[in-house]
Amino acid sequence: MAGAFGFKGCQKIRGPQIRGLLEAKDFFLFDCDGVIWHGENAITGAAKVVSSLIRHGKNVVFVTNNCTRPRENYVHKFSRLGFTDVMLDQIFSSSYCSALYLRDFVKVHGRVFVMGCEGLRRELLEAGVPCVEEADDDPDATIYNCTLAPDVKAVLVGHDDKLTFLKLAKASCYLRDPECLFLATDNDPWHPLSGGRILPGSGSLTAALEVASGRKATVIGKPSRFMFECISSQFRGVDPSQCLMVGDRLETDMLFGSNCGLDTMLTLTGVSQFEEAQGYRNSDLSTNHSFVPDYVVDTIADFLPAFEELEEQCD
Repeated sequence: MAGAFGFKGCQKIRGPQIRGLLEAKDFFLFDCDGVIWHGENAITGAAKVVSSLIRHGKNVVFVTNNCTRPRENYVHKFSRLGFTDVMLDQIFSSSYCSALYLRDFVKVHGRVFVMGCEGLRRELLEAGVPCVEEADDDPDATIYNCTLAPDVKAVLVGHDDKLTFLKLAKASCYLRDPECLFLATDNDPWHPLSGGRILPGSGSLTAALEVASGRKATVIGKPSRFMFECISSQFRGVDPSQCLMVGDRLETDMLFGSNCGLDTMLTLTGVSQFEEAQGYRNSDLSTNHSFVPDYVVDTIADFLPAFEELEEQCD
């Protein structure tokens, strides 16, 4: 589709160009953090963009690697921030997709050991995927004398702000069994915080366990294709050529779109900046070209003038 608009990729667009894109696409996928909101503050104009897309008959879904809360909590957050049109079935988190992978794709028979937060465990349990109950260990317990569950068939790593060395050691022991699946909700290395600080992401915890176990994890969330397969299974007739993936992270969102055959749009309200995208575009390494967006906007609020033009045409 990028070629149809005369672009070579990584091109800033606005006005009539965005209007043409809105008319050409039927399905819009949005990342959340850095695209729709920053923490508890919605990106200016984002709620109106989402509402306008839905009002014009477009399909809108949200694809997030944040595995810390179940989907019901996302619905509440959308509503709290003024997104009144968002429903549960429009939200695809890495925790929800991990539950679907375990329940429907591999049909795991046995329990899952979760290296992650309570929100991830809740998503699994709501899908009927049994987890190892983590009772409070004796403070003096070590990997030498702690109890290991006998029927663990998968280890799932997500964001875990209560990670302990003992939990890491247990997961390493379970993965000694070659039949035990090794999964990760996502491979995001870090997340930005205010004041220039960062929060280590699930990818950093997965890397530690990969070293300890000598195994590589199967990643469920972006940039893996599985998240798009989840969307396709729940929204019939999804055509990748009619989709636009909008995100703020080149190595996650743009690569996800590239892996799934989707056109991609980078918004500059989050992690990645235009200069980084240009660097990937000009790189001699062909693998870096998968990180390059087809389109770039300063913010998704740049969609709003295009909607106004469309509505004027209809009057």
